[in-house]
Amino acid sequence: MKKKIGLYAVFLVALCFFMLYRLDAYIMKPGSAYDVSKFVTVANNHADEAGSMSLMTVAMQQATPFSYLWAKTQKYEKIMDIKQVRNPLEDDEEYNVRQLKLMSDSQFNAKYVAFQRAGLEAKIHFNGVFVLNVLDGGASDGLLKAGDEITKVDGTEITNQQMLVELLSKKQLGDQVTIQFLRDKKEQQETIALKEIPQAEEKRAGLGITYAESKSIETNPSVTMKTEDIGGPSAGLMFTLEILNQLIDEDLTKGYAVAGTGEMLIDGSVGRIGGIDYKIIAADRDGMEIFFAPDDEITPEMKAKYPELESNYATAVKTAKEIGTKMKIVPVKTVDDAIAYLKQLAPK
Repeated sequence: MKKKIGLYAVFLVALCFFMLYRLDAYIMKPGSAYDVSKFVTVANNHADEAGSMSLMTVAMQQATPFSYLWAKTQKYEKIMDIKQVRNPLEDDEEYNVRQLKLMSDSQFNAKYVAFQRAGLEAKIHFNGVFVLNVLDGGASDGLLKAGDEITKVDGTEITNQQMLVELLSKKQLGDQVTIQFLRDKKEQQETIALKEIPQAEEKRAGLGITYAESKSIETNPSVTMKTEDIGGPSAGLMFTLEILNQLIDEDLTKGYAVAGTGEMLIDGSVGRIGGIDYKIIAADRDGMEIFFAPDDEITPEMKAKYPELESNYATAVKTAKEIGTKMKIVPVKTVDDAIAYLKQLAPK
């Protein structure tokens, strides 16, 4: 009896390991289409959409031994090494913070570009320097954390990212600096002794952080965006189109189920994203009729380094053909390409 109990225990431990142990790999597979109007609201909007604008997601999960082996048998599930997903300098929390920062920047650009295209003004405010990650063994290790927003250095207000660089460039190893920052919307302060920046090519004193600008945008009418559960920049194009559609009298959807993907850059160009093949599959499964795909340029230098590399649009067309979808795949280099395509559509 004891022997049987022991065997059951070993089996249960092995099963738990097989199902639950997290490997240093991720599984990517098709996600879903989400109606952007559920996330974006423009005050006093003109939205009376006969159709819909949808953003696309991919599903990403950290692999277990079971899901890893299962993914090997599936055509549309991709195994990715953790280094392909996460910066080697960041931990899980910092990765999540970076994804949310990318989403925040995507929203900022979407509002800015949409208001430009609608002929409306928007005010930009610089909030500080956003900490993306804190390097192990660096000066800020244990003092600052990802998500902090640095607002002052030694009492001097930081009004742009370059100011932080210039203020610190005058410092030497061991010099102490007083950093004022926001954490969870609360003002805090730390005095930090500068150290050599870990893993830097050039030996110099610094805080030992990676960072980006933190900006906000003030618009009239106001725009509310609720995207707490979505990370990354790839919804930028569809955010922009939805905001614009709520700002203007014309219904850009013309009654169609419109989906797409692509990072929205501040100049209105549409940036390349990952996982577009899985987004095509998800869009077709969820009944989308039109799909905007970034038509990014692959330079000869890029092609020489990565011979199999192709544009998002080329991958989208190839995947659409493989699955036999009737969904129209439309190449876009800028948001204006997408707007022009929608404006020439005959209403359903």
